[in-house]
Amino acid sequence: MSEPTAAPAKKLFLLDAFALIYRSHFAFAKNPRVNSKGMNTGAVLGFTNTLVEVLQKEQPTHIGVCFDAGKTFRHEKDENYKANRQAMPEDIGIAIPYIKQILEGFHIPILLMKGYEADDVIGTLAQQAEREGFEVFMMTPDKDYCQLVTEHIKIYRPAFMGNAAEVLDVAHVLARFEVERVEQVVDILGLQGDASDNIPGIPGIGEKTAKTLIQRFGSVENLIANSDQLKGKQQENVRNFAEQGLLSKELATIHVNVPIEFEPDKLVMEAPDANRLRALFEELEFRQLSARILGGEVAGSRPAAPAGPVGRGARRPKVVAPAGQGSLFGEGSAAVVIAAENGEFAPGEAHQEYHGSTKTLADVPHNYHLVDTPALRKSLLGFLLQQKEVSFDTETTGLNTMTARLVGLSFSWHVGEAYYVPVPQDETAQALVEEFCPFFESNIVKIGQNIKYDLLILKNYQVRVNGPFFDTMLAHYLIEPDMRHNMDVLAETYLHYTPVPITDLIGPKGKNQKTMADLPPNEVSDYACEDADVTLQLRHVFEPMLKSLGLLELLNEVENPLVPVLADVEFAGVRIDSEAMGEYSAELQGYVQDLETQIFKEAGEEFNIGSPKQLGEVLFDKMQVGRGTIKKTKTGQYATGEEVLSQLAGDYPIAGLILEYRQLSKLRSTYVEALPQLVCQDGRVHTSFNQAVTATGRLSSTNPNLQNIPIRTEKGREIRKAFVPRDDNHLLLAADYSQVELRIMADFSGDATMIEAFRLGQDVHRSTASKVFHVPLEEVDGEMRRKAKTVNFGIIYGISAFGLAQRIGISRKEATDIIETYFQEFPSVKQFMDDSINRARELEYAETLLKRRRYLRDINSRNATLRGYTERNAINAPIQGTAADIIKKAMINIHDWLEKERLGTKMILQVHDELVFDAVKEEVDYVTPKIKELMTQALLLPHGVPLEVEVGTGSNWLKAH
Repeated sequence: MSEPTAAPAKKLFLLDAFALIYRSHFAFAKNPRVNSKGMNTGAVLGFTNTLVEVLQKEQPTHIGVCFDAGKTFRHEKDENYKANRQAMPEDIGIAIPYIKQILEGFHIPILLMKGYEADDVIGTLAQQAEREGFEVFMMTPDKDYCQLVTEHIKIYRPAFMGNAAEVLDVAHVLARFEVERVEQVVDILGLQGDASDNIPGIPGIGEKTAKTLIQRFGSVENLIANSDQLKGKQQENVRNFAEQGLLSKELATIHVNVPIEFEPDKLVMEAPDANRLRALFEELEFRQLSARILGGEVAGSRPAAPAGPVGRGARRPKVVAPAGQGSLFGEGSAAVVIAAENGEFAPGEAHQEYHGSTKTLADVPHNYHLVDTPALRKSLLGFLLQQKEVSFDTETTGLNTMTARLVGLSFSWHVGEAYYVPVPQDETAQALVEEFCPFFESNIVKIGQNIKYDLLILKNYQVRVNGPFFDTMLAHYLIEPDMRHNMDVLAETYLHYTPVPITDLIGPKGKNQKTMADLPPNEVSDYACEDADVTLQLRHVFEPMLKSLGLLELLNEVENPLVPVLADVEFAGVRIDSEAMGEYSAELQGYVQDLETQIFKEAGEEFNIGSPKQLGEVLFDKMQVGRGTIKKTKTGQYATGEEVLSQLAGDYPIAGLILEYRQLSKLRSTYVEALPQLVCQDGRVHTSFNQAVTATGRLSSTNPNLQNIPIRTEKGREIRKAFVPRDDNHLLLAADYSQVELRIMADFSGDATMIEAFRLGQDVHRSTASKVFHVPLEEVDGEMRRKAKTVNFGIIYGISAFGLAQRIGISRKEATDIIETYFQEFPSVKQFMDDSINRARELEYAETLLKRRRYLRDINSRNATLRGYTERNAINAPIQGTAADIIKKAMINIHDWLEKERLGTKMILQVHDELVFDAVKEEVDYVTPKIKELMTQALLLPHGVPLEVEVGTGSNWLKAH
């Protein structure tokens, strides 16, 4: 296999239309793209994407697309030729006219000749073009074209199912078919036959035997002539089916004498008719594709969505329960729909939320059961314990996991059948929930949608749920990290099914909205059962997708095992010293008032500093600051954002004062005043960690957001003083990764200088400064180190000369010189960055060490700003995502160790690269080295760059950090 290295003067691409159309159609067979008109657009979309990819990446000088033209001379030779072919799928028949119109919009000629197949036309034109000095690429997934390959005629297999495009040359063909000459390919094809084309071959000869026989005899004709050298049944078959073998070879032969003339002037690649294509893409609802190819905003409704299996209304085979099982409510009662089948999934294709017609519970058969007696609960438990996996869900009185009460439990293990167990709102609830402890504590796989919520609710009933887990929300997060992951969206997108809205039961939001506890169990039952049922169906859809994308291991070894860890972290909570917060609030208010006085003095008048309109008028109308650089918003108002004020701060003191005023005001309102309001009855704050929010894989937190507590400023750090141990017997222990992203970059780039600095424990910023400023290590001063540090971390995020100049207060030229020198001294880093971008351009995604993907679908955008932003993400995503994977692995390993050792120390926070623990004082010396070990060994980097962890303890978070 070889790749074309330099673009030749004359580069001809000949596309086998039907081979590519069928491939595109079946790539979407499991997840069809259906637009709002009900048209399956998968074949058109796939073909167009493939065409555009080739035009952009290979840049042919000449191109043509070849179609079959009815029956051919082969049908005359053998009336059974292709007789077994199934009729063309209706969706392909509908797609072909659109594909031809798209080709016309690209000004790409359509080539065909009555009586011949596309491969004959391609073969004929390819040989003619070769004689005229062209490099020819036959674009097809069909192996039969291998017989045509020469030094200047190659096969181009476009990217498919996650595999990169391939160019097959003579060497590859000879190796693939194990022959001495390319011409012998057709002998192998003739001998083995082709069931899809109804070419019979010779009975008893498959691909392996055909290769062996051709290696020995050289051709079908010579094999037949020397059949006496064969033995037994093989000899008998070759003699008896000799004519059939010769006919099969002829049928498999691509003819290169089609009466068609190669006219290169008519195949010259031209600029497309943008207006015509835009109209076609609008009709087909390919709005994102249109924006990517033709430019412009994506407007209107979303593009074609993956139809996927049609929810619970697709096929309805009867389910047979496992041996020894029946149905809780009688034999054979389950009316089941297959939600997904194992099969291929087209990875890399963007899945969009579905906005077409969907089915509802009223449209599909289902058997949902209310389990409301002790006898039925006992029977249900018996069935649960016989399963390998069960989907379950909780119904509660609210969303706050610390205060919500259980209303009911639902279970499903057959699609279309589910069971609802109501939980009373009295003292008997605890005992009822405990009845199901044998199931929850078992090793049966528990399937859930945002299952962490259910684990936390059950913790309030002292019920611990053991894994393994399969969280459909997290599964979809790995498949499509940029989409929404709530169950209703997933059901509509992948099942074409709309679940019963919660508001149908409890009413719209407002003071009169009910809770689930206000409803009788029979009204809740179907809703609850549906949740468990749909979640089970989504699991069936997502698992084959994850396998196809290579993400199942990441789900099973990182995301799913992290769920109970986070549940325990959230449940433990962190104690807040509300009194200290109150004192600091008053202190900050004093600072804010002082700043307000200074701002009014600079402005010469009092005004509402929080009003962008008044602020803009004062700064730009009255004070005339920043003349020549004034910006306005879309509404015509002066822009007074942080970026604008930061640029002005160096020349105008009032701009710096306003920035500080805003910072301290936000600090006071967002954290110092808000945090005490979120303290629960146990004196602790219980944040919610979100696994399925950030595109990079990092955790985020809400209610409150503890990830954004400022650390860079002195006054921001003071907030950490209010985070204290739970009691006098504990200390806070903070373990923080040191320069983890920089270490990952050094390892990924393979840069010897940086790797050595980290291995020797040197100051990597001082080492970088020595290289960049060309001074000995001992002569690096603080200013040089500061600049080098900014460059080191900025490079990870694709910092520009302009950005570097702004950050460290130097001229753009000096910043440009520093960056250029950096890349000269660290060429491996530059190579890593270039390789990351090029790989992303090809794949349209970047991935971490553990194969977590971040899709970068704008990497080939014609919009330079958008493309540049995406290129920076291509560099950063593998680094930041790997850092996220590392700390997640560390959290799992530490949590498991603390549990195994039955220690009182608890993990209570994860913030960026830091873990915080409520450590029992007597355990500190024991747990500290182990925590450090488990963090540094969480994930070994390929080039062996060591991870470092700094550990501290104290009576509050600031002292521990």
